[in-house]
Amino acid sequence: MDHIDIIQPDDWHLHVRDGDFLKTVVPHTAEHFARAVIMPNLKEPLTTAQSAMSYKERILKSVPDHLNFEPLMTLYLTDHIKASEMAVAKAHGVVALKLYPAGATTNSDLGVTNIKHIYPVLEEMQKLGLLLLVHGEVTDPSVDVFDREAVFIDRQLIPLRKDFPGLRIVFEHITTKEACEYVQSVDEGLAATLTAHHLLLNRNAIFKGGLRPHYYCLPVLKRETHRLALLQAASSGDARFFLGTDSAPHLASLKEHASACAGCYTASVAMSLYASAFESVGRLDQLERFASLNGPAFYGLGQNTRQLRLKKLPLKVHDAYPYGLGELKPLFAGETLEWSAQLL
Repeated sequence: MDHIDIIQPDDWHLHVRDGDFLKTVVPHTAEHFARAVIMPNLKEPLTTAQSAMSYKERILKSVPDHLNFEPLMTLYLTDHIKASEMAVAKAHGVVALKLYPAGATTNSDLGVTNIKHIYPVLEEMQKLGLLLLVHGEVTDPSVDVFDREAVFIDRQLIPLRKDFPGLRIVFEHITTKEACEYVQSVDEGLAATLTAHHLLLNRNAIFKGGLRPHYYCLPVLKRETHRLALLQAASSGDARFFLGTDSAPHLASLKEHASACAGCYTASVAMSLYASAFESVGRLDQLERFASLNGPAFYGLGQNTRQLRLKKLPLKVHDAYPYGLGELKPLFAGETLEWSAQLL
């Protein structure tokens, strides 16, 4: 097979930062994806519909004129967010709210310290049909970093779903066999996104030839047994799993640092990476379902009308991109991938 054509995909988990940084990263996503769910964890988190809509306008100004791209906006849950803001958010087209346990990842210090604090907000979200997106890790320092996702399921997610059975939840960037099995055990109302880097890499990548900060992300890469479980779930055709890159740009100077920022930048080559992952298990026939069909179905949105062609054509990954006053290094910088992607 030298190429496959699929319905244009969407990215259901994306970071694009703000300001001049948008000019670098937004075009990379818009070249291949029709829509993307934009994460709200800016330095000043998006907690109101007004702030989300202003951010959306800034993103749209960074989309090249020849491309059509729709940012899907979210709000950031804090202990103090008002339930009354949910109706305003819904009226302005906000699609979901993001739960960051306080301290779990980049710009999450203002996240939720106790999920009980936001129960009135979750009740209103359930009524209005707003989705809840969760970064599924506990931040208890007594819990090993490699176990934090599995512990989150038991301590937080299972009780949450019991208390709010009508709330539709996306368990984002899952990384473990336990997460796959839990999502598969649920009949409705729960789905999960999977990144390309968690499908392609296990935790050995972080230490190959020395400490490799560009492979450091949160949730952190796990054992090979977990990677294989993720790959099986993604390529199974199960409608509960869909694409979310969690592409997270950082200045190279902050990645290559004694306290390296968490996040892998994959937006520029995301579909090439996903194609390689699906090809590795002989399931390219399921890539369209995972990348283009399952996400819109769960969010209640229509399918895209354009197509994307993936060709078995070598693609050299850029060493770096200009990024503000510094540079941005993508995952697999300088390496050659086996697939190239182009909108038809």
